[in-house]
Order: sequence, then C-alpha cells, then structure tokens
Amino acid sequence: MNESKPAASRLPSSMRALGHRNFRFYFLGQAISVVGSWIQQVAMSWLVYRLTGSAALLGVTAFCALVPQLLVGPLAGAWIDKQDKKKWLIGVQGMLALQGFVLAILTWTDLINTAFLIVMSLTLGLLNSFDTPLRQALISSFVGRREDLSNALALNAMLFNIGRSIGPPIAGLLLGLTSEAACFAINGVSFLALMIGLVYIEITAPPRASGSMGDVFREGVHYAWHTWPVRMLILTLIALNLTASAYAVLLPVFARDVFAGDATTLGWLWGVAGGGAFVSTLLLAACKSDRAIVSALVSGVVISAAAIILFSLSSALPLAMLAMAGLGSGISVCNVGINMLLQNMAPENLRGRVVSLFTSARFGFDAIGGLLAGFAASVLGARHTLLVEGGVLLLFIAFLLTRRARLLRTVAEVHAPR
Repeated sequence: MNESKPAASRLPSSMRALGHRNFRFYFLGQAISVVGSWIQQVAMSWLVYRLTGSAALLGVTAFCALVPQLLVGPLAGAWIDKQDKKKWLIGVQGMLALQGFVLAILTWTDLINTAFLIVMSLTLGLLNSFDTPLRQALISSFVGRREDLSNALALNAMLFNIGRSIGPPIAGLLLGLTSEAACFAINGVSFLALMIGLVYIEITAPPRASGSMGDVFREGVHYAWHTWPVRMLILTLIALNLTASAYAVLLPVFARDVFAGDATTLGWLWGVAGGGAFVSTLLLAACKSDRAIVSALVSGVVISAAAIILFSLSSALPLAMLAMAGLGSGISVCNVGINMLLQNMAPENLRGRVVSLFTSARFGFDAIGGLLAGFAASVLGARHTLLVEGGVLLLFIAFLLTRRARLLRTVAEVHAPR
C-alpha cells in the first residue's frame, strides 16, 4: 500500500526521500548490495589481469558484462512494463547471488579460465539487463510522490557512489589478505540484504502496459525518438560513456604498469573516483529544478574531458588520484542527472521502457567503449588511448554547447503538467 504521508519533516531537503518507509527498506538493502557488487568488480578485473596480463581481455570481459544491456535492455524494458516489477526484482536478486557464488566456487577450485571468465561476465550482464531497469522503475513507487522522485534517484546514485568509494579499497584489502574467491562469495551474500528489504516493502503495483511485446516496445522507442530533449539526453549519455567511462577498463594497467602498484593501488584509484562521484550526487540531491540539473550535467561532461586528459598525462600517483576524483564526479553528475531528467519527464506507463533505454545507452556504450579501449591500449598503450578518448569527448562538448539553451528550455516544457 502507498504511504499516506512521509515522515520527512525531520529530514533535510537533500534527504527527504528517506522519509518514506518503503524507500528506507530499499535504501538499506541496496546499500549492502552495492558494496558487494563493487568488491566483485574490482576482484574480477584484478583476476583477469593477474591470470592473463592482457589489456585486451580486460576490455573483452568488461564488454561481456555490459553489452547485454545494450542488446537486451530495450526489450527488457518492454517486458518489465508488462510484469509485477517487485516480484521479478526479488527473483533477479536471487539469480545475481547465485552468479556470485558460482564464480567464487570456480575461482576457489582453480577451475576458472578465460572461457569461464567470459561466460560469467555475460551472465552478469544479462541479469543486470533486468535488474537495473527493475530497480529504477520501482523507485517512484517506493516514494509514492512525484515531487520526491528526483531526490530518491539522487540518493540511490549516492549509494552507488558510496559503494564505489569504500568497496574497491575493501576489495584491495581482501585481495591482499584472502583471494578473489572470497570477494565473489561476499558479493553473493550481499544480494540477500536487498531481497530481505524488498520483502518488507508494501506498495500498490504500478500499472502494467497492455498489448503485444512488439507494440509496447515500439511505443517506448517512438516516445524517446520524437521527444527532442529525451533524444538529446540519450545522445549525451552515449558520447560520455563511449569515451570517458572507458578509463575503468584500463585502471589495472595503470595501477600495475604505470604506477608500479598492486591490488591496493587499484582499489584506491577506484575509491577516489567513487569519492568524487559521491560529492556530485550530494550536489544533485540538493537541486530543486530541472534547469539546475541540465546545467550540472553539461558541466559534468566538460569536467570529464579535462580529467581524463589529465589522468592520461599523469606520472605521479597523487596527481592521478586527483584526476580520478574529477573523472568520477563528472561522469556521475552526467549519468545521474540524465536519469533524473528522463524519469521526471516519463509518463508512468512508459517508465520501465524509458529506464531501459537509459540503462541500454549508459551501460551498452560503456561496454563498447571499454572493448575499444582495451584493444586500442594493446596497440597505442594505455596513456595514449585515454588521451584520444578525451579529445573525442572535447569534440562532442563543442556540439553540446550549441544545444544547451534549447535543452534548458525544452526539458522544462516536457516536464510541465500533462
């Protein structure tokens, strides 16, 4: 059932979504789950590079973990809008837990090899194709009030970035004390927290879309293509994640070969990027208008380009960590801000499809960018690859700035009461 009134009066404006009981249960469960996911991601990248020493294979496994969201994501959104979202979200958490446990067993028994790494990455990507849009589409039901949706989305992103700040250093510590298998097992256990939180949530099921899968899918694509600010926001998402987000694939190379470090160095590089991203979500949580969010995300693209160029040129670890903080902040403010704007504009019956288009562009082109970066680094080297990525992003920024005024105007128009 929906809550009649949130107990938000005692909370600051930037945390008001936590006044909703249902969102608090989700928030606590997701907080634990996201830390486990970051521990697994760092352990996975370290395992791949430790076993193979191949930058190209880092790109391949990252691609396999993300590309299903590009290929399956849009269709998953049409399917999600026809289902009981809460029930399926619980089921997907169980399958994600199983994936973590299987990966732990394969690694612990030394059965893991290149083929298994690719298969497990593809499995994770396929499950995330349903997990991410399911969670995102349900957040509006968890808060029950449209005016609190942006804040709930910002707080949800804040969780992701807190996990990104503390998960990688924890992973680095665990890798030094135990093994990759232990990290994978911890991730498997972490999904149980969100499953328990979802069991205690009581909501009225969102309305389901009717019609065939083909009709439902085409309706979502038609809305996104023919709504100019939606189309422009998704294009920005693609450009950013095809270029700046590719840094993640090459971090093990920088940690070991450029900065002469180990898994702990990798964890700290991930962690400072997460710290920068966390600060950006704090700022977004305080935004009270769509115009402010648009201005923030445009700034985020500019910061991302500057930071990735600075990181590619850095030879000292402290300077590289400063660049990582800026890169994490710029990418996060752009990705999260676009998600907030798209969900604010989306009609309720199209929410699953709009979210799936967002996740498809966000993670799918991240996958393509990572794959290209991995292969480019094997030819050009990691430094030159990121320098090229930054240059390409600068070209897109010149295009984006010519559309900034129209984007500010049309986002407000689409968000007007229907």
